[in-house]
Amino acid sequence: MVISQSVPILEPVKELEASGPDWRGFHHLALITPDMDITVRFYAGILGMPLVATLRAGPMRHYFFKLGTGTTVAFFEVTGAETFSKPAGAPSSRVIQFDHVAFGVPDEEALVALQRRLREAGCEVTPVVDHKILRSIYFQDPHGIALEASWWTVGEDHLSFQPDDADLFADPEPVAAIAELASGGLEFMPPTRLH
Repeated sequence: MVISQSVPILEPVKELEASGPDWRGFHHLALITPDMDITVRFYAGILGMPLVATLRAGPMRHYFFKLGTGTTVAFFEVTGAETFSKPAGAPSSRVIQFDHVAFGVPDEEALVALQRRLREAGCEVTPVVDHKILRSIYFQDPHGIALEASWWTVGEDHLSFQPDDADLFADPEPVAAIAELASGGLEFMPPTRLH
């Protein structure tokens, strides 16, 4: 394994704290929009996500759309921001860190109803894609952000660290960290820096 010389090597971490933070889903995912009005029309109008808060962050609007209890997708309006389309999960020749946002729905009926709603609003949407452990549809927002809606076919309560479950852990060549976690601890954790 090659580790960059700019990253200090830490002592091996043999045991992880038994309980991590009490995660409650994601609070909000912050995205950029060049036009908040169009964004509200799509997310509140077409997708039916309630607009639950509006702020100003300096000169930028910052709006929040509710996805579930305490969970929102948020947008900063950056006038003139460059947008581009990239299908979810597809490679791009552009430098990117973000691929797509996947919104959860409870079951197949809800997934098909959303697909129909998108089509009726004139939005392009894929057929239902069966990923074995989840089923999804793919579409884009008016500014090219790749979106997905999915439901877990294995049941949300079944999701846990089960590296011996061939359905949930299907990567034939898993990264080393999985074996380390299964053995009770990670050999190292990378430090990060604020830039």
